[in-house]
Amino acid sequence: MPSQTNPLLDFSDLNRFGEILPEHVTPAIEQLLAQARATIAEVEKLSNPTWANFVEPQDTVLDQLGRAWGAVNHLNATVNTPELREAYNTNLPKITQFHTELGQNLALFERYKQLAASPEFASMSPARKKVIENELRDFRLSGAELPDAQKQRFAEIQEELSSLSAKFEQNLLDATDSYGRFIEDVAELAGLPADKLTAARDAAERDSKPGYKLTLHMPSYLAVQQYAENRALREEIYRAYSTRAAEFGPEALNNTPVIERILQLKAEMAPLVGFETFADYSLATKMAESPAQVVQFLRDLASRAKPFALQDRAALEAFAKTELGLDKLEPWDVAFVSDKLQQARYSFSEQEVRQYFTEPKVLAGLFGVIESLYSLKVSPDTAPVWHSDVGFYKLTDRSGKLVGQFYLDLYARQGKRGGAWMDDCRNRRRIGDKVQTPVVYLTCNFSGPVDGKPALFTHSEITTLFHEFGHGLHQLLTEVDELSVAGINGVEWDAVELPSQFMENFCWEWDVVSHMSQHVETGETLPRALFDRMLAAKNYLCGMFTVRQIEFSMFDMLLHSRQTPATYAELMGLLDEVRREVAVIQPPAYNRFPNSFGHIFAGGYSAGYFSYKWAEVLSADAYGLFEEEASKQSAANTLDPAVGERFRKEVLAVGGSRPALDSFRAFRGREPSIDALLRHNGMI
Repeated sequence: MPSQTNPLLDFSDLNRFGEILPEHVTPAIEQLLAQARATIAEVEKLSNPTWANFVEPQDTVLDQLGRAWGAVNHLNATVNTPELREAYNTNLPKITQFHTELGQNLALFERYKQLAASPEFASMSPARKKVIENELRDFRLSGAELPDAQKQRFAEIQEELSSLSAKFEQNLLDATDSYGRFIEDVAELAGLPADKLTAARDAAERDSKPGYKLTLHMPSYLAVQQYAENRALREEIYRAYSTRAAEFGPEALNNTPVIERILQLKAEMAPLVGFETFADYSLATKMAESPAQVVQFLRDLASRAKPFALQDRAALEAFAKTELGLDKLEPWDVAFVSDKLQQARYSFSEQEVRQYFTEPKVLAGLFGVIESLYSLKVSPDTAPVWHSDVGFYKLTDRSGKLVGQFYLDLYARQGKRGGAWMDDCRNRRRIGDKVQTPVVYLTCNFSGPVDGKPALFTHSEITTLFHEFGHGLHQLLTEVDELSVAGINGVEWDAVELPSQFMENFCWEWDVVSHMSQHVETGETLPRALFDRMLAAKNYLCGMFTVRQIEFSMFDMLLHSRQTPATYAELMGLLDEVRREVAVIQPPAYNRFPNSFGHIFAGGYSAGYFSYKWAEVLSADAYGLFEEEASKQSAANTLDPAVGERFRKEVLAVGGSRPALDSFRAFRGREPSIDALLRHNGMI
């Protein structure tokens, strides 16, 4: 199909969302794969490879394939339908096979070696040198030097892992979407805020049912856990959520066999390319040197955090018993009791605070931070979108020159993957004398507008929005012209969360928060006294939250550090061991958390979940420079354009063109320290 009839083949500008249909996917992907293979066949024959005749032609075909498949992947995640899923699943193995072939192409490997040894290499920019060095490393990691039989087996493993990851994600989505708890008597929902009741009523109406519908989508699930006075209902919804995609539901949606097969394949794959375990293989492209080093880091952090976590739990238990009549604190009580204790201790509730954060005001505040730090302007823009909820914006510099664009898809809905994420739509790349500007997707799962009023965000949701926007800025503000190291491309996985977690800090600045607040009814700004109480509560239950993340990270690293793959029973036994070591809240025996742990079974965080905690060390330390400069100048806030420009230049702009630790040192002037993180979390 020509681009006029197949929108996936049109690369002249932005994606033609709204025109893309499931039947467009296979013809487009097959055509682009054929073009890519033809280009590879040409360049692998070159006797004298140069950047211009060897790397750039590959970048062109891979960029087009990536943009088309990226659009399909994004639609599959945000407006999933049976027809689209079938098209996605049909073409996923083709994409995986192609990239495996590419990674194992010995002829290409030899040409990259030639290029690295050529006189041209010495005069290349650091970014181009890094591209070539990364390619040489990745060929080895992809099994390019293996004997043919082992190379074929490696390729088969890669293809099956790709399909299994998609299956895991789809099972979880279907298990989440299929659940509905209908309640006719509103008294059973006592405690739920009015807007949550309205959303539940609207959900029931869409299913032509009376009363209210509770779901396992995050806005509904969290509302029940946090506000429902009906303890039995909290437990019922908790159980449904914590057993998704497990043996308790339809066998077709059970992720247990998927997990076991994934672990078998990873354990088989790593030794093929010379690594003792999958964890060792995973760390080959990260800052951390070994699984033992990661586990030591996590255990050291746990030893500092667990005493605070035990204090948190004791406070919840005492309050639950004396004030709420709960003799035993169960997992489905934690959010409910936490909210009540927070109100008692700090004289505010999350629901009270939420009334001050309307979507238009929050976005204006977020955009104001970006404009202040980086001398940029954020403006509404127009583009075809995949759903009426989606907004589109552009970033321009002082002269009005386009820097990049982004889509914003904020609300939860049926057929949309849970969680929040940033993804690349189109990366920066120089083509001749022109620069292809970057475009990103920013996706969340917040509650949408209700009864004609704007959407209201909790402060934690605002933090999530700032987090994802930090990822987006990493991609949008790159000044690297080479595709594979521009933006987050080529950045070590355990540093990729630095810009995102860094942005979260501004959610605790009065000048930022006050400018993004306006009460939905009265129009008043968030009172300073209420903000001060929020600030006092900033580290409320921080110990418990920290050990929870350490629990996930240790489980992930220890699971992938085994030389033999774990059975599901062994996996659950390992998780229990980790929980006994670091956790302070023990879930019931029926909890099947691994079956929904998409980060490590369907995402890119296998043996890498620790990245969140390590990057938190980097981000807190980086933000420390903003705090130090504000203190020196007795400034009212940390929005220092000079320090912002330095962060942009040394961290965001360079992307993956140099090691992340070098970028951190260039910005901070020294090695990273854990002290800022402990201080921010109230642990020193």
